Amino acid sequence: MAAPDSEKSRLDDAARAGWLYYIAGHTQDEIAKRLSVSRATAQRLVSLCLSERLITFRLEHPIAACMELAKRLKDVYGLRYCEVAPDLGEDGLPLRALGHAGATFLKREIERGDNRVIGLGHGRTLAAAVQYMPRVAARDVRFVSLLGGLTRNYGANPYDVMHRIAEKTGTQAFVMPVPFFANTAEDRAVLRAQRGVKEVFDLANKADLKLVGLGTVDAAAQLVLSGMIEPGEIEDIAAAGGVGEILGHFLDATGQVLETALTGRTLSASFPQKRTERLVALAGGHGKVEAIRAILNSHRLFGLITDERTARSLLD
Repeated sequence: MAAPDSEKSRLDDAARAGWLYYIAGHTQDEIAKRLSVSRATAQRLVSLCLSERLITFRLEHPIAACMELAKRLKDVYGLRYCEVAPDLGEDGLPLRALGHAGATFLKREIERGDNRVIGLGHGRTLAAAVQYMPRVAARDVRFVSLLGGLTRNYGANPYDVMHRIAEKTGTQAFVMPVPFFANTAEDRAVLRAQRGVKEVFDLANKADLKLVGLGTVDAAAQLVLSGMIEPGEIEDIAAAGGVGEILGHFLDATGQVLETALTGRTLSASFPQKRTERLVALAGGHGKVEAIRAILNSHRLFGLITDERTARSLLD
């Protein structure tokens, strides 16, 4: 019989603490800070790892391989934070693995109490993360959308997460009541000038943590399927060398941001200029490997949350 979720979560935490203590060589104070728990809890988790025989000469838990992959990704791409979710055997987009990993990260960041404003993108993976996240008291945290939440024709985005995060946390969540891409640069200027919109953009740009999804540049891109942009527009970007998208910015394989016909019409928070800004991407799946690698090559991500198969492909 499968272990209850609470027991599985407890053993997962014990495995992380054990890996950090016995393999990575961190002190219990460092582990407490890394896992956002008290020193006493960190000590109990390390002891639990040993008593449950999760560790002998090596860590006997699937999370160990994932933590090793995360360490390698951090080293190769210069990330400050990386989380690799264990493979759950999903076909196609690993929504369950990514959703649970994203939910755990978001819950931990809320409970830390260090973030006054958390910015969120939209898309299937972020929607899954908010769906799997339990209800949690957010205290003084506010949430803000990092992207325009409407389609070009002002239809609702089916993967917008702001109303759901407000329900889960009981706190304020500010939406961007504008399209992701305006019809023209002039329309963008008009929309940005609307009362209340500028304040939301300012809040988004100053968010302490920004958690976003990543997009591909092909006919199956979520931007196309959700009606944010036209198929012909994505084809032009692909022809110009675009392979990945983040916050409405399109990048080539080397990580360079491209000037496209959409650049002057994008309604989103600014793309960080350096990796010290806490921009974390939640993305994975075979179809997104090229796009994720392009974003990693930009050297602007603070962190990445991905799945085991994708991590191995990125390292290959």
